Amino acid sequence: MSTAHDYDWGIDPEHALKYAIQHHAGDRTEVVEGVIENVTPSWDHERAAKLVRRQIESRVDELGCVEGSGNLDLPGSSNWYVPDIAVVPEELARGGGSLIPDQTLLIVEITSESNAETDRVVKRKRYAEYGAPLYLLVDRLDKTVTLFSGPGRLGYAGVDGPHAFGTPVRLPEPFGIEVDTSGL
Repeated sequence: MSTAHDYDWGIDPEHALKYAIQHHAGDRTEVVEGVIENVTPSWDHERAAKLVRRQIESRVDELGCVEGSGNLDLPGSSNWYVPDIAVVPEELARGGGSLIPDQTLLIVEITSESNAETDRVVKRKRYAEYGAPLYLLVDRLDKTVTLFSGPGRLGYAGVDGPHAFGTPVRLPEPFGIEVDTSGL
Protein backbone atom coordinates (compact mmCIF):
# COMPACT_ATOMS: atom_id res chain seq x y z
CA MET A 1 0.00 0.00 0.00
CA SER A 2 1.46 3.36 -0.97
CA THR A 3 1.17 6.42 1.18
CA ALA A 4 0.68 9.96 0.02
CA HIS A 5 3.58 12.32 0.53
CA ASP A 6 3.22 15.95 1.37
CA TYR A 7 5.97 17.81 -0.48
CA ASP A 8 4.75 21.27 0.44
CA TRP A 9 7.54 22.26 2.78
CA GLY A 10 6.73 25.93 2.55
CA ILE A 11 9.28 26.49 -0.22
CA ASP A 12 8.40 29.06 -2.84
CA PRO A 13 8.32 27.19 -6.20
CA GLU A 14 9.86 30.14 -8.10
CA HIS A 15 12.78 30.29 -5.67
CA ALA A 16 13.26 26.52 -5.77
CA LEU A 17 13.28 26.45 -9.58
CA LYS A 18 15.77 29.29 -9.86
CA TYR A 19 17.98 27.79 -7.15
CA ALA A 20 18.04 24.49 -9.05
CA ILE A 21 18.99 26.24 -12.30
CA GLN A 22 21.90 28.00 -10.62
CA HIS A 23 23.19 24.66 -9.37
CA HIS A 24 22.58 22.74 -12.59
CA ALA A 25 25.67 21.24 -14.18
CA GLY A 26 26.22 23.05 -17.43
CA ASP A 27 27.39 26.35 -18.71
CA ARG A 28 24.23 28.06 -19.88
CA THR A 29 20.85 26.97 -18.58
CA GLU A 30 17.80 29.20 -18.78
CA VAL A 31 14.19 29.02 -17.69
CA VAL A 32 11.89 30.47 -20.33
CA GLU A 33 8.25 30.68 -19.31
CA GLY A 34 8.81 27.79 -16.88
CA VAL A 35 10.63 25.53 -19.37
CA ILE A 36 14.24 24.61 -18.58
CA GLU A 37 16.46 25.06 -21.61
CA ASN A 38 20.11 24.15 -21.98
CA VAL A 39 21.68 26.66 -24.34
CA THR A 40 24.51 25.43 -26.55
CA PRO A 41 25.41 28.14 -29.05
CA SER A 42 26.89 27.21 -32.43
CA TRP A 43 30.21 28.59 -33.54
CA ASP A 44 28.47 30.93 -35.98
CA HIS A 45 26.32 32.20 -33.12
CA GLU A 46 29.43 32.82 -31.01
CA ARG A 47 31.12 34.54 -33.97
CA ALA A 48 28.20 36.98 -34.25
CA ALA A 49 28.35 37.70 -30.50
CA LYS A 50 32.10 38.33 -30.76
CA LEU A 51 31.58 40.82 -33.60
CA VAL A 52 29.10 42.82 -31.53
CA ARG A 53 31.24 42.61 -28.37
CA ARG A 54 34.33 43.92 -30.15
CA GLN A 55 32.43 46.94 -31.41
CA ILE A 56 30.99 47.96 -28.06
CA GLU A 57 33.77 46.98 -25.64
CA SER A 58 35.78 50.22 -25.69
CA ARG A 59 32.63 52.28 -25.04
CA VAL A 60 31.54 49.79 -22.37
CA ASP A 61 34.92 50.30 -20.65
CA GLU A 62 34.56 54.10 -20.87
CA LEU A 63 31.17 53.81 -19.17
CA GLY A 64 32.64 51.79 -16.28
CA CYS A 65 30.69 48.71 -17.28
CA VAL A 66 31.30 45.10 -18.25
CA GLU A 67 29.76 43.05 -21.02
CA GLY A 68 29.11 39.37 -20.63
CA SER A 69 26.59 36.56 -20.41
CA GLY A 70 25.65 36.72 -16.75
CA ASN A 71 22.39 35.55 -15.20
CA LEU A 72 19.30 37.74 -15.34
CA ASP A 73 16.46 37.03 -12.93
CA LEU A 74 12.91 38.11 -13.67
CA PRO A 75 11.42 38.11 -10.15
CA GLY A 76 7.82 37.05 -9.79
CA SER A 77 7.98 34.97 -12.96
CA SER A 78 9.27 31.55 -13.92
CA ASN A 79 12.04 33.10 -16.05
CA TRP A 80 15.81 33.04 -15.60
CA TYR A 81 17.74 34.24 -18.65
CA VAL A 82 21.34 34.06 -19.78
CA PRO A 83 21.54 36.67 -22.55
CA ASP A 84 24.15 36.44 -25.28
CA ILE A 85 25.48 39.84 -24.18
CA ALA A 86 24.42 42.13 -21.34
CA VAL A 87 26.11 45.41 -20.44
CA VAL A 88 26.01 46.14 -16.70
CA PRO A 89 27.72 48.64 -14.39
CA GLU A 90 30.93 47.19 -12.98
CA GLU A 91 29.87 47.84 -9.36
CA LEU A 92 26.84 45.59 -9.87
CA ALA A 93 28.87 42.88 -11.60
CA ARG A 94 31.57 42.75 -8.94
CA GLY A 95 30.72 40.00 -6.48
CA GLY A 96 27.16 39.92 -7.76
CA GLY A 97 25.03 36.97 -8.62
CA SER A 98 22.06 37.45 -10.85
CA LEU A 99 20.85 40.88 -11.89
CA ILE A 100 17.49 42.18 -13.06
CA PRO A 101 17.01 43.47 -16.63
CA ASP A 102 16.47 47.06 -15.46
CA GLN A 103 20.01 47.00 -14.04
CA THR A 104 21.45 46.59 -17.54
CA LEU A 105 22.28 49.27 -20.06
CA LEU A 106 21.93 46.96 -23.07
CA ILE A 107 20.91 43.38 -23.75
CA VAL A 108 21.81 41.61 -27.00
CA GLU A 109 20.21 38.35 -28.09
CA ILE A 110 21.33 36.50 -31.21
CA THR A 111 18.85 34.08 -32.73
CA SER A 112 19.48 30.45 -33.53
CA GLU A 113 17.10 28.04 -35.22
CA SER A 114 16.20 26.52 -31.86
CA ASN A 115 15.32 29.79 -30.10
CA ALA A 116 14.48 32.41 -32.72
CA GLU A 117 10.84 32.86 -31.71
CA THR A 118 11.81 33.01 -28.03
CA ASP A 119 14.25 35.87 -28.73
CA ARG A 120 11.86 37.64 -31.13
CA VAL A 121 8.71 37.45 -29.02
CA VAL A 122 9.03 36.11 -25.47
CA LYS A 123 12.31 37.70 -24.41
CA ARG A 124 11.48 40.99 -26.14
CA LYS A 125 8.24 41.17 -24.15
CA ARG A 126 9.84 40.15 -20.85
CA TYR A 127 12.87 42.42 -21.21
CA ALA A 128 10.53 45.37 -21.80
CA GLU A 129 8.30 44.37 -18.89
CA TYR A 130 11.34 44.17 -16.59
CA GLY A 131 12.77 47.50 -17.74
CA ALA A 132 15.80 46.62 -19.91
CA PRO A 133 16.43 50.04 -21.51
CA LEU A 134 17.85 48.73 -24.81
CA TYR A 135 17.33 45.36 -26.47
CA LEU A 136 19.32 44.61 -29.62
CA LEU A 137 18.00 41.60 -31.54
CA VAL A 138 20.44 40.12 -34.03
CA ASP A 139 18.27 37.81 -36.12
CA ARG A 140 20.64 35.49 -37.96
CA LEU A 141 17.74 33.66 -39.65
CA ASP A 142 16.13 36.78 -41.13
CA LYS A 143 19.55 38.47 -41.48
CA THR A 144 18.29 41.59 -39.72
CA VAL A 145 19.08 43.69 -36.67
CA THR A 146 16.44 45.53 -34.61
CA LEU A 147 16.96 47.87 -31.67
CA PHE A 148 14.13 48.16 -29.14
CA SER A 149 14.00 51.03 -26.63
CA GLY A 150 11.56 52.70 -24.24
CA PRO A 151 10.52 49.67 -22.17
CA GLY A 152 7.12 49.38 -20.54
CA ARG A 153 4.67 46.79 -19.27
CA LEU A 154 3.14 46.42 -22.73
CA GLY A 155 6.42 46.19 -24.64
CA TYR A 156 8.94 48.55 -26.17
CA ALA A 157 7.71 51.94 -27.40
CA GLY A 158 10.68 52.49 -29.72
CA VAL A 159 11.61 50.16 -32.56
CA ASP A 160 14.53 50.90 -34.90
CA GLY A 161 14.46 48.28 -37.63
CA PRO A 162 14.49 45.61 -38.71
CA HIS A 163 17.59 46.58 -40.69
CA ALA A 164 19.20 44.21 -43.17
CA PHE A 165 22.67 42.98 -42.26
CA GLY A 166 25.08 45.56 -43.64
CA THR A 167 23.09 48.54 -42.35
CA PRO A 168 24.79 50.40 -39.49
CA VAL A 169 22.65 50.51 -36.33
CA ARG A 170 23.10 53.40 -33.93
CA LEU A 171 23.05 52.66 -30.21
CA PRO A 172 21.73 55.77 -28.43
CA GLU A 173 23.25 57.35 -25.34
CA PRO A 174 24.89 56.42 -23.13
CA PHE A 175 26.60 54.49 -25.94
CA GLY A 176 26.41 56.95 -28.81
CA ILE A 177 28.07 54.54 -31.26
CA GLU A 178 27.17 52.75 -34.49
CA VAL A 179 27.31 48.98 -34.76
CA ASP A 180 28.54 47.73 -38.12
CA THR A 181 26.32 44.78 -39.02
CA SER A 182 28.03 43.85 -42.30
CA GLY A 183 30.00 40.97 -40.80
CA LEU A 184 27.06 39.35 -39.05
